[in-house]
Amino acid sequence: MAEVTFPDSTPDQELIARQIVDSAFAVHSALGPGLLESVYEQCLADELESPGIAIVRQAVLPIIYREIQIDSGFRIDMLVGGLLLVEVKAVEGLLPIHQAQILTYLKLSGRRLGFLINFNVARISQGIRRFIR
Repeated sequence: MAEVTFPDSTPDQELIARQIVDSAFAVHSALGPGLLESVYEQCLADELESPGIAIVRQAVLPIIYREIQIDSGFRIDMLVGGLLLVEVKAVEGLLPIHQAQILTYLKLSGRRLGFLINFNVARISQGIRRFIR
């Protein structure tokens, strides 16, 4: 079977992307909806780290404006394998502001691929959104 890739992504990114989706399914199957975002973030990180994927949780995202670094406390929920961003939510529904957040984080971090995952859904397939910048 031929490997499916998306525009502007590499095989390494696709492998990690599949692992993120599989891990989100595993966490949601075990826990279901209704918990705090921090619980899902920790469990997703543990699930991804078990096969040896490097995870940085709450990675500080500095803002550079006119050559001045602004330490405003922006944090990426997860940087996975040094390549992909994951923003974890546990909300009733994803809003346009959530999408704007992941797109802005992708832009500011220089990363191309990210996921917005809302665990507060009946089926996790309804809560996973993939973004390419």
